[in-house]
Amino acid sequence: MNCVRQILHSPFHPHPTLPPRRLCRNPFMVRQAHHERIMSALKFSYLAVRPEPVEGRTGDYGTVSRVGGRGWGGLIGRPSKGSTPLHDNLSHALLSIVVVMLATAIIVAPSHASSAPLLIFAGAASKPPTEEVARAFGQRAGIQVRVTFGGSGFVLSQMKLARMGDVYFPGSSDFMEKAKREKLVFPETEKIIAYLIPAINVQRGNPRNIRSLRDLAQPNLRLAIADPEGVCVGTYAVEVVEKSLRPEERERFRKNLATTVESCEKTANIISLKMVDAVIGWRVFQHWDPERIETILLKPEEVPRIGYIPAAVSTFTRERLLADEFIRCLTQTEAREIFRKHGYLMSVEEARAYTLPGTPVGGEYVLPGSWKRRGK
Repeated sequence: MNCVRQILHSPFHPHPTLPPRRLCRNPFMVRQAHHERIMSALKFSYLAVRPEPVEGRTGDYGTVSRVGGRGWGGLIGRPSKGSTPLHDNLSHALLSIVVVMLATAIIVAPSHASSAPLLIFAGAASKPPTEEVARAFGQRAGIQVRVTFGGSGFVLSQMKLARMGDVYFPGSSDFMEKAKREKLVFPETEKIIAYLIPAINVQRGNPRNIRSLRDLAQPNLRLAIADPEGVCVGTYAVEVVEKSLRPEERERFRKNLATTVESCEKTANIISLKMVDAVIGWRVFQHWDPERIETILLKPEEVPRIGYIPAAVSTFTRERLLADEFIRCLTQTEAREIFRKHGYLMSVEEARAYTLPGTPVGGEYVLPGSWKRRGK
């Protein structure tokens, strides 16, 4: 995954044929470039301080070599006829100190091969492929990538309270819209990575014979959804119920609701562990655990929106270039194939196979007060 771009802050650019102030994306070349910068500085300093014999003055020093116009010669100049060896030694001692400081500055110049980790706050809706992409990006960039997974709303609150984080990567547009409204991300950096479709997830083999959304209103079922206030798939579950079930069916559905959970991952796990009979989750959950999860698709008219997984740079970032680079990597072919391998839909056209032609994409759903904790 050629995803690493090195930005140089030194006037000694080791690869003048490359675009200005940009270096090869290969981590090995990053190290080589630093080495070449140091060697350029040392060569430069040698030209500046090498002694040159002056005719008629044995043991004295001549004019300091000029590099690029006035250069160092303009700073130090030619010793006057009345100069002494002590004067010359002091001049060159001072110059040596400057050269050492220059070389030191180049060695410690900031680069993308930083020890600071890249911090990503991510909704758990993308956990399997995101872990794989982040691991590959970190290895090839030579950095540590730390990903905090959870409900999209919950990790947004964590990022906001901590005032730190480089990338916000929620599971749906709902929480990205909130992040943009609260100026927690740079809107111009937002990219759509993959698409999601809500669905019913049951235990493999479907022992309770659940075939439709209305079957979830049957008596004596144990159901679960994610917390609709903090988890993207929970928000979609409420929207599905509110828009597709009649009032009496909604009431019976809520009576069957045994619990709510704190993330997409936990929504999938609770059905994998056979703790409930069904959940309203994502179609992709079956691909997370195909041996224990089976997906029952909603009717096209019951899918209220096509969901998508966006990513944007956080306004708290301290690694802006790396954050931009990580998001760019998410949109490249290799990362897209990783998402596809895990069962994600990679285009609107693929997602429309499960919806009506006019079903909206993304957007933000306003949660009814009756589904909020203070309204229960």
